[in-house]
Amino acid sequence: MTSRKYDVVIIGSGASGGAVAYTLCKAGFKVAVLEKGRLLKREEFSKDELAYCRRDLVTPNLFDEYHTIEEKVDGKWVATPTYESGWSFWNGNIVGGSSNLMSGMLHRLHPDDFRLKSKYGEIKGANVVDWPISYDDMEPYYTLAEELVGISGHYEKHVYEPWRSTINFTQPPTKENAVVKLLDKSCKALDITPLVTPRAVLSKNKPGRDACYYSNLCGSYGCSSGAKGSSREALLKPALATGNLTLMTNSYVKYLHTNQKEVVSYAVVVNTITGKEKKIEGKIFVVAAQAHESARLLLNSSNRYHPNGLGNSSGELGKNLIFSGGGSGEGELHEDSLKEIAFKDLVTTGLFVNRSVLDWYFIDHWWDGKFKGGSVEFMFEHQNIITRARKNGYKNGQLVWGKELGERLVKRFNTYKNIRFEIFNDWLPNDNCFVALDPTHKDKYGMPVGKLRVEGHPQDQKVGNYIAKKCENILEEMGAKNIYSGVSSSPPQNLVAGGCRFGNDPQTSVLNKYCRSHDVKNLFVADASFMPTGGSVAYTWTIYANAFRVADHIVKRLSGNTVL
Repeated sequence: MTSRKYDVVIIGSGASGGAVAYTLCKAGFKVAVLEKGRLLKREEFSKDELAYCRRDLVTPNLFDEYHTIEEKVDGKWVATPTYESGWSFWNGNIVGGSSNLMSGMLHRLHPDDFRLKSKYGEIKGANVVDWPISYDDMEPYYTLAEELVGISGHYEKHVYEPWRSTINFTQPPTKENAVVKLLDKSCKALDITPLVTPRAVLSKNKPGRDACYYSNLCGSYGCSSGAKGSSREALLKPALATGNLTLMTNSYVKYLHTNQKEVVSYAVVVNTITGKEKKIEGKIFVVAAQAHESARLLLNSSNRYHPNGLGNSSGELGKNLIFSGGGSGEGELHEDSLKEIAFKDLVTTGLFVNRSVLDWYFIDHWWDGKFKGGSVEFMFEHQNIITRARKNGYKNGQLVWGKELGERLVKRFNTYKNIRFEIFNDWLPNDNCFVALDPTHKDKYGMPVGKLRVEGHPQDQKVGNYIAKKCENILEEMGAKNIYSGVSSSPPQNLVAGGCRFGNDPQTSVLNKYCRSHDVKNLFVADASFMPTGGSVAYTWTIYANAFRVADHIVKRLSGNTVL
């Protein structure tokens, strides 16, 4: 095996890996980013539904790399490999990770998200703790991410909108569909405040990146203009321009090696094309592989100094995995009953709905009780043509063919449009949601795969159902037909955090407040693994912000300004 030593070795190139790489490279340090996937350049991205949504273009083949998912069946835990279920827990294994494919609906956490235990006390069956840092510690980095990543929006004061150190966003909101007139009026009729959604999509050009071109297909697809605030586009490209970044694609990290108890000396890396192994040495190692995979890598890095996994003296590694609670719903806006706006404006393609509701982020009523609520995003149904067509291909459970199918599709695409809402609420950490190593299953590189137990807490569904009823009222006020919603206890595999929670006590946490291992002095974990609770919004803005915070600490350490 060949060897080369860097100041910092980062494993993973998604939101967190990109933020750390950007900061360190700009500070003049030599950085290696190890990415299992390949590099897709801007011009290579397409809107091919078959390639991105129905095949494994940007994720591993499940017969080569997979997970086992443990669910309760008739009172017993049963593990099923994902190559049997087809339930993939991979999210964009390419340079930039899943940040290439996000819809970009981002919010900051609320200050009280950092102190849920103090605010609500113990919750039976849940492992809720306060964070070791506060919103004040994160706010400068939220602001930094907003500028560097490029988050568009419009700030409006709201009781559950966190305070900002800047008056407004530097990027105005992206262009909006006329449906917002109807949605805003309907919300206000119900005494609900609609807010403009902050979105990691440029509404105006930035140097080296063009504004959104409103393709009509954002979520699940890469961006061909550079408008989407992916790690690849916003952070890795400028990091490469410094000359301090070595980007190693097709590089699968098998394990981290420690030749003494408190220091990682190198990573053992396999080239996914040639199969050759090499070791990459560094002064500091930053794991940023996505929460469940970061925990798996550290568990697979066990040795005589760390028999239960690297940095796992607490026994907490892999535990308290969290996803996002909630659900979704939708209704149909029909041409023959549409209010306020013209149907031709409703069906104008590409423009965003761009509306969020935070009115139920915290519930404190004498009639409903006091509990943590959630946020809501409004959007059109995903515009994938095949997916939309398939929804109308059945009648009474039977496939529809020929003329009848054609008539149904013509009606489906020409006489109404579906408006949708998605609910985000806390997935409460609990003892039955974690990642461990599967004792029998290994990937094609010979490493034990991650076994995920994915049970949610009953409170998650209670909150989701509470908010879903409120959202159905909005759709009804809008005049929508065939309204329905669903709140599930199944985890959304694109929203995963926890497994390496941070805290001040080494006996109850894996990382300290700077996301450095309590046990291993040169090991940091920068992705969403650190989060002890997830808040009631998508994690990406917080991942970016925290990674910038962690990177600042590493710069100080490498510069000799801190020993923490």
